[in-house]
Formats: sequence, C-alpha cells, structure tokens
Amino acid sequence: MDVTRRRLLALPLAAPALIPGPGQAQASWAPVRPVRMIVPFAAGGPTDIIARLLQEPLAVGLGQPVVVENRPGAGGNIGIQAVARAAPDGHTLLFCSSAFAANPALQPADRPAIYDPLRDFAPITVAVTSPNAIVAHPGAGIAGLAAMVARARAEPGRLDYSSPGSGTGPHLTAEMFRRAVGVELTHVPFNGGAPGIQAVLAGTVPLGFSAMPAAQTHIRAGALIGLATTGPSRWPDLPDMPTVDEAVLPGFQAETWQSMLAPAGTPAAATARIAEVVAAVLRGAASEQRLRGIGFRPVASTPTAFAAQLATEVPALAALVREAGIRAD
Repeated sequence: MDVTRRRLLALPLAAPALIPGPGQAQASWAPVRPVRMIVPFAAGGPTDIIARLLQEPLAVGLGQPVVVENRPGAGGNIGIQAVARAAPDGHTLLFCSSAFAANPALQPADRPAIYDPLRDFAPITVAVTSPNAIVAHPGAGIAGLAAMVARARAEPGRLDYSSPGSGTGPHLTAEMFRRAVGVELTHVPFNGGAPGIQAVLAGTVPLGFSAMPAAQTHIRAGALIGLATTGPSRWPDLPDMPTVDEAVLPGFQAETWQSMLAPAGTPAAATARIAEVVAAVLRGAASEQRLRGIGFRPVASTPTAFAAQLATEVPALAALVREAGIRAD
C-alpha cells in the first residue's frame, strides 16, 4: 500500500451517531450476518478508498461486520454482474462509480446486454460526488478555458487531451463539453486517472480531463493550470478555479459519483435502512472536510432520489455514447 493510500485510509469518517430511532423505516430491517460490499475495481482507486472509509462506521450502524470485496475486471462489469446475481436480501451491496450508468451503452450492439442498470438493481444512495477538472500544462500557453476554446476553434483537432480511458467519466464529460461548445479536440486515452494526469504533467499532452482527486494536488502546487471545474460551484479548496458554467458554458455540469446499490428485489426496508445509516455517517462538518481533502463532496441521497437520477442519466449517457460512437477500451 502506498503512502497516499495509507494516509487516506487513516482518515476515518464519523461513526453514525445520529441514526433514526425506533419506529422509523430503517428500524424495520437489520442484517442477520456480515454484509458483503463489492467494489468492482482494484484496491487503491477512488471507489475503493471511499468504500473503505465507509466500511467501519457502516458496520457500526448496521450492527454487523461489513466486508469490502474487490472484484475488478472488464471496466467494472465483473463485479457489477456478481451483485446483480446475488440474493436480494440486503447482505450483498455494490459500491460503484458512475461507470455503472454508462457501461452497458459502451458495449458493442451485437453483444448481449451485460446488465440493465434500471431493472437489475435497487438504488440505495449516491454517497459522494466529485467534479471533473479541466487542466493544462503550464507550458501549453493556455491561461484559461475561454482561451482553450478559442484555440480549439482556430486549430480544429490539433489540441490533444488526456483522460483515464475511453468511456470513463472524464472522457464522457470531455465529449459533452466538446459537443456543447462546438470544438474538435483529439482524445488520448490512458489506463487510469494517474497516467492521464502524468501525461499532462510531463507535457506529453497539453490538456487533461480528470476526476478532481487525481488533479487537485497538482493544481494547488502550480504544476498544472486548473482551467475549470465541471461541478455546480467552485471547488472549496481551489477557490480561484472557475466552473465551466462561469467560464464559457452556462448551465454545464458533470460530476462523477460513488454510489451504493443492491440486487433488484431487495426489500425497500433494507435499502432505506442502509441509506439512512450512510447519511448518518456522512453527516457533519468533520466528514465533509475529510472527503473534500481527497476531492469528494458528501451527498447521501435517498433511494427514491437516486432512482430518479438514474432514470434520467442512463438514457442520456446512452444517447451520448451512441451519437459519439464511443466504445470502451
């Protein structure tokens, strides 16, 4: 385990001190054995880090051990499918990034559907979100987002940008941005957030679209120019970095989320209880500050709100992927 990951995992979130009392929805269900929380990515990445920060306080709130199980492979699809096939009793959970909503659309049309994000799962909560960051190498001569757009319009297709990979959240954000402002940018995919950022740091590519956790340390240090964040407001730790909405494109927002789901058919009492415990864990200034330090903002949405979000986001992403001809690496 590297030093960064040790540091992050040493920052426990608050235990759920404010869990609703008897008579409320969550009190009608409790796990009777250890709960398995499957992370469909390798250990050490953003999804895994948030899952492990939640692990202990979630166990306290539920009254049973919570075991984090990494099941990486196929862009997250192996772990996601494992949860879809699990018993819908509240004892197997999926903790996944917003790749969950996009992955089915990224598969070739002639292949069987890997899973249906709207029918095969019971939404529990969006735990945290993270804006994407648009960054530039200091030597690229691009001082702001408006200047980047102007150059891209003057030199169509000649500006390269890195991303963590084809079909990832930052890549889809870049495609939404590119189409909205009407510019041609050349995508250079990498195998993960860290390699994508390293390419910009080295000057191999002039621009990068990145999740905030991979970028913010380098922006604060001055090693990268933060052109804009794609969140709804300025990132608190980077107050001088504008939003895309402020800089060039009113109304533009795109965030990566980390969420919890269960197999379809899981009792509503179970999903409500788990969502309430997660909300209690994330509530409070201490948790917010710790999460913000690693590039995340607590949300803790309800199962109903998360279901409504998926109902809008899944078809929108499918349309984007289809129209842009995007396929997973």
